[in-house]
Amino acid sequence: MEELSKPCLAEAIAVARSYENGRIRALRGVDLRIAEGDFVAITGSSGSGKTTLLQMLGGLDTPDSGEVMFRGQTLSKMRDLSSFRARKVGFVFQSFHLLSTLTACENVQVPMVESPLPTREREKRAIQLLEEVGLAERIHHRPAELSGGERQRVAIARSLANEPDLLLADEPTGNLDRQSTTMVMELLSRIHRENGMTLLLVTHDPSTAAYAHRQIRMSDGLIDPNDPDPPPGTP
Repeated sequence: MEELSKPCLAEAIAVARSYENGRIRALRGVDLRIAEGDFVAITGSSGSGKTTLLQMLGGLDTPDSGEVMFRGQTLSKMRDLSSFRARKVGFVFQSFHLLSTLTACENVQVPMVESPLPTREREKRAIQLLEEVGLAERIHHRPAELSGGERQRVAIARSLANEPDLLLADEPTGNLDRQSTTMVMELLSRIHRENGMTLLLVTHDPSTAAYAHRQIRMSDGLIDPNDPDPPPGTP
């Protein structure tokens, strides 16, 4: 009942998505509600549709049918979807996607390029974020000079650059060893706890999913009807 009392941040309503002229049905009419302040893990085997659903909620892809909502506004009706992604959503990917020629500090500043902040303020915020993720001594290092765990922490700092309302993490520990995985997940948990940030995590790893407050299992493009922790409001 507590979840139902929270305002809805993001919602998928009967979302379907196919690829290769309908041969691959990635989503088959998914309904999902993400409340403000949720920490949700979406689990399932490879090809179950979990990454496609995350991309829909973040405006990286559009459904063939159904609707994706953010604070009651339909994404498909937004005039500038790229601006929505830049201002409202932070992304963390398995492969980091850092620019190899830029330092950690410069990588964190990339999302702020179109922000009204002056250059000096962007740099100041980037340094602050890197300090918060424990990389104060790596500010001027390039990705090749960082470990996998350090690169992912830079990516997390970058995802927070524009103070997003929703943080989407797609297999953020997939390329990390167990020690780095623990460090990254504890960091994401702290960000959620201290900032009250809504966090949606896609993972195939049960120990990683266990950090979330709510788990949703997907199977064959649908939320598993035997899901032990269904979306709020599900009978």
